[in-house]
Amino acid sequence: MNGFLDQLVNIAEYTKMMLPQMMEGLGVTLQVFALTLIFAIPLGILVAVCRLSRFKVLRKIMEFYILLMRGTPLLLQIIFIFFGFPILNIAIPRMPAALLAFSLNYAAYFAEIFRAGISSIDQGQYEGAEVLGLSKQDTFFRIILPQAFKRVLPPIANEVITLVKDTALVYAVGFDDLLKIGKTATNRDASLLPLVLVAVIYLLLILVLSKVLAAVEKKYDYYK
Repeated sequence: MNGFLDQLVNIAEYTKMMLPQMMEGLGVTLQVFALTLIFAIPLGILVAVCRLSRFKVLRKIMEFYILLMRGTPLLLQIIFIFFGFPILNIAIPRMPAALLAFSLNYAAYFAEIFRAGISSIDQGQYEGAEVLGLSKQDTFFRIILPQAFKRVLPPIANEVITLVKDTALVYAVGFDDLLKIGKTATNRDASLLPLVLVAVIYLLLILVLSKVLAAVEKKYDYYK
């Protein structure tokens, strides 16, 4: 019994020692996560609108962009932007390079989700807005987009949860994110405890996000 208690004390002390490093890594993870959403969601909506455009050339360009982003690994895109652009005499710092890759990649996924949501809105909504004298811009932002957003919330939530875990890929450009700090500590101390702590932090983070997304979905319940 005493041995078990001693082991618990050692785990608690080790956890206390590791938490400051874990919080630093979590800060990097949250920064990449938040900034990616800020850039990727508006870009995804823009790409979705372009995909629905009457201009064939614009549609084809967007189709190719989506194919490229979804058809190649995110890690490869991060490496190409950070290490490949300098070959073209375009040097991009680590954080902007990572955010550019993440934003372009996730915007492609968001674009297809929003395109499906916008396409699912009944044509009568457009006709009704036209009868009311609303401009195309007002029709889209005040009538179509809110309804589409409600319909696409579940797949958007899935992508948001996936993004939390994908942030670990920033190790490719040398960032000490949450997972990298855990792996480094595991190799240094020959213990799996750091990775257990990382898993617990990820689980708590995803739990909080799930609750927030559920609250947002409930807020949009009046669009039925």
